[in-house]
Amino acid sequence: MIDDAISQLKPIVGVRRACRAVGEDQARFYRRHRLNPAPVKAESLPGLQPRALTEQERTEVHDTLNSAEFVDQSPPAVYATLLDSGIYLCSVPTMYRVLKDHGEVHERRRQATHSATVKPELVAEMPNQVWSWDITKLHGPVKWNYFYLYVVIDIFSRYVTAWMLARAENAHLAKVLISEAVAKQGIVKGQLSLHMDRGSPMRAKPFAFLLADLGVTKSFSRPHVSDDNPYSESHFRTFKYRPAFPDRFGCFEDAEGYCRRFFSWYNDEHRHSGIGYHTPSDVHYGRAEVMREQRQKALNAAYAAHPERFVRKPPVPPVIPVVSWINEPKEVGASTQ
Repeated sequence: MIDDAISQLKPIVGVRRACRAVGEDQARFYRRHRLNPAPVKAESLPGLQPRALTEQERTEVHDTLNSAEFVDQSPPAVYATLLDSGIYLCSVPTMYRVLKDHGEVHERRRQATHSATVKPELVAEMPNQVWSWDITKLHGPVKWNYFYLYVVIDIFSRYVTAWMLARAENAHLAKVLISEAVAKQGIVKGQLSLHMDRGSPMRAKPFAFLLADLGVTKSFSRPHVSDDNPYSESHFRTFKYRPAFPDRFGCFEDAEGYCRRFFSWYNDEHRHSGIGYHTPSDVHYGRAEVMREQRQKALNAAYAAHPERFVRKPPVPPVIPVVSWINEPKEVGASTQ
């Protein structure tokens, strides 16, 4: 029916305006009424290049390269030696192509192969299931002078379970930090997974032996992947973006005093957005639900006083997450939405 309307209008206003008048796509109309079928493309067959070597010439090149005189020389050296004798067989790239056709161009040395690293996937449904730890540098009073801050954080509660400021970065200090944190939190064997990057203190054998003795499962970030340790990196950003954070610390005691004040504020006063704006200590030690009920009572009273100010629904306090992931699998994320 559309085609009939276009056929009637076409002699008067033309095909384009006729299609526009009836709401038809012009290209679709032409495809339906194409008189001549699309031309068939001729099958392209590989042809012989007029400049290519003949089979006899290629055989001669191959025999020359494998002769007793040239078998241990590279094609460029063979090319130059033949030219010195007044002989030209072919170009150097052609020599390589002839050798490649015979499977004689390959790496003779044994190449190192590295297996693909596994993407770490860790989940915590309560405190003291997964910890993340890392080390960051703090600038000292002069250039090239650093202090090293070790921080262990629980990914579920965001609670800093242990920290240490030192003048060096090594596995011995890491052993002291982790062993004291495990003892302080009462961790039993098989309870905890410890996630970390691939720094030298983390990969040291004494540190690995300590984790084995404590029954702690170790997990490493992938090489050259910047976001495999997100909780520690996010925490260091919070640490260094505080208004009082200086460009340099005057001395070791100055840096230690700042860290002491910061971690006291962070654990006991900081309302963290990732845990429903509760403090990490409230979530870590199970006080967050009571605090949330108190918030709900305050919101209920506000709603009862002025319900017209809450248009969509009665107000509720921020939700406390029930699970925390490092690299959550996509199928899990889709099923929980």
